[in-house]
Amino acid sequence: MNEHSASPLAQTTYSAEQQQDLHSFATRYIWWQRESEALHYPERVLAQVMNLGTIEDISRLLTSFTSEQLMGVIEHAEPGWFTERSWAFWHYRLDMATLSSGLPPLPIRSFSTPR
Repeated sequence: MNEHSASPLAQTTYSAEQQQDLHSFATRYIWWQRESEALHYPERVLAQVMNLGTIEDISRLLTSFTSEQLMGVIEHAEPGWFTERSWAFWHYRLDMATLSSGLPPLPIRSFSTPR
């Protein structure tokens, strides 16, 4: 995500428990930024947990955050946020895909110049 662009989910209101989990996740999963910077993009923090999380953190994620919030992370995912494996897992886990409908493609980077 461009550091100057607005986060599509940044305006989401999170409960006190969710905010506490976001702080904890930000320090563990967004190691290349200060926690305060990472928290400007909560969907990126959640995506990192969804992609790299331990079983304990995934369990905490599923307890604290709603399916709708996690679906929003998937719907607004940027290229590189998910591996093919985690992309497939979360689509099926959140009932965003079925065996008959299949998976949407992973987001990809485009290097084309705008016209």
